[in-house]
Amino acid sequence: MKKRRGALGGALIIVIAVIVLVGFVLIKNYNSLVGEAQEVDGKWAQVQNVVKRRADLIPNLVNTVKGYASHEEDVLTKITEARSKVEKAKTPQELGKADAELSRAIGDINVVVEAYPELKANEGFLNLQSQLEGTENRIATERERYNEAVTGFNKKIKRFPTNLIGGILGFSPKEYFQVSEEDQNAPTVDFGK
Repeated sequence: MKKRRGALGGALIIVIAVIVLVGFVLIKNYNSLVGEAQEVDGKWAQVQNVVKRRADLIPNLVNTVKGYASHEEDVLTKITEARSKVEKAKTPQELGKADAELSRAIGDINVVVEAYPELKANEGFLNLQSQLEGTENRIATERERYNEAVTGFNKKIKRFPTNLIGGILGFSPKEYFQVSEEDQNAPTVDFGK
């Protein structure tokens, strides 16, 4: 009888140890996934921030160009519409598409500017051009940082045993911020310098 109690006690200790170990692994993996998901969300917020910064520059650009080229309404309307789509985008895919459209619209302004040499010399316009160039670089940097964070998260969520734990706890892969092949380069905002 004592041997039986000793064996049961030993088995109980082993079962408790296994439960504690499994609990530890679950907690560790869950906390790690939460941390990585928050990092991805933070990087996404920064992408939205810099894209919004560029979108916020657009009304000033449009108003400056309007002063010189009021009959170029169709180009200015395209820019305004594209800016609106950027502000309404919710997912990386939507933002990528809207951002590409805005980049093309900004590129269309080059044609307008070439016809107005006095616009190219306007100090306010030159300042906007400089700010847009800087913002384009920031957007590229933040896209890259976001996608790196997504890569890290997606790798983690696909590895064993995290894939099991993540699936049970509702974690799923994050979406990359992608733009079409033709729109991967920043638009030229040279304006004839």
